[in-house]
Amino acid sequence: MAAKIKKGDTVVVLTGRDKGKSGEVVQMLPADNKALVRGINMVRRHQKQTQTQEAGIVAKEAPIHLSNIALADPKDGKATRVGFKVQEDGTKVRVAKRSGDLIDG
Repeated sequence: MAAKIKKGDTVVVLTGRDKGKSGEVVQMLPADNKALVRGINMVRRHQKQTQTQEAGIVAKEAPIHLSNIALADPKDGKATRVGFKVQEDGTKVRVAKRSGDLIDG
């Protein structure tokens, strides 16, 4: 099945402590059905010292399940479902169900 959410998309969080916030997808983890979203689901982790990094407590993004995020509508920025449409030239594009706008292209 084609990916409804891809790296670089702007998404809105539907549930959890970051409900209502939006951010850009940094990385997709399709094997776990999760995504890393910039600035969302921040956790603090203890970091061991390495040659490149200082030791201490570091804040970083934790993966969030795909069922808890929705694509932001390109028109108004609110959460929308994703549909697919095949154009005349044969390319398959993603479409926002809320407004009918094309998401890619």
